[in-house]
Amino acid sequence: MPSPDTISTDKLARLIGTPKCPMLVDVRTDEDFAADPRLVPGSVRRPAAGAADWAGSFRGGSIVAICQRGLKLSHGAAAWLRHEGARAEVLEGGFAAWRQAGLPVVPEAKLPRRDADGRTVWVTRSRPKVDRIACPWLIRRFVDPHAVFLFVAPSEVPAVAERFDAAPFDIDLEGVFWSHRGELCTFDVMVEEFGLATEPFLRLATIVRGADTARPDLAPEAAGLLAASLGLSRMHSDDLEQLEAGMLLYDAFYRWCRDATDETHNWPTNRPGA
Repeated sequence: MPSPDTISTDKLARLIGTPKCPMLVDVRTDEDFAADPRLVPGSVRRPAAGAADWAGSFRGGSIVAICQRGLKLSHGAAAWLRHEGARAEVLEGGFAAWRQAGLPVVPEAKLPRRDADGRTVWVTRSRPKVDRIACPWLIRRFVDPHAVFLFVAPSEVPAVAERFDAAPFDIDLEGVFWSHRGELCTFDVMVEEFGLATEPFLRLATIVRGADTARPDLAPEAAGLLAASLGLSRMHSDDLEQLEAGMLLYDAFYRWCRDATDETHNWPTNRPGA
């Protein structure tokens, strides 16, 4: 019988990528992680043995602890988290159950080097429209919820990347890994490289590509995404404010891609005289 302090893989999979997703903490041993250095999307690594030291930083939050098989390490870490005032659960069956269910996993090796606070840092051109909002949304929701995004003048992206140890993205420079490849936009590249190529994500990637590369023929929704993106860029002069507003936009498009593509809206026909 499942413990009242556990969460199933199915339930967690439905929460990941949504604003209500709990923080995910991977407490696998170094040996287990080295055997499969991939992460449940959006999770951060913390040493189980040091739970007493780091649990307090999650006070007041909702947390899911993930070890290899959902046993002593995650239960112990979750208990420490609850002791420090967090609402903590354990992933049933741990990382092994997640992987066995065929759910997406993010290769740690694909992530840029983290800063002293454990965050990935990214840099791109200022005044974003489509790709440069879609990619940060993907990273924040599925890769690193604490990621930092620096928007700078296009000419300064390479120097800022070097001086501030940031990963450049969506910029046409030789050697930049996170950028367009052929007909694919940067969002397509991130979906593939981060192991997120599920059916909903591929559907969303097609919409983003259509909006970002002037190909509205790729998906009927592409023109709508472009219109909303251009509208946001006119509403916000601050790029970070635009990113925060855009998060909700992409939350909505992702949920449509995942849950609502078969739903239609019918105008009521039960009016008098109809």
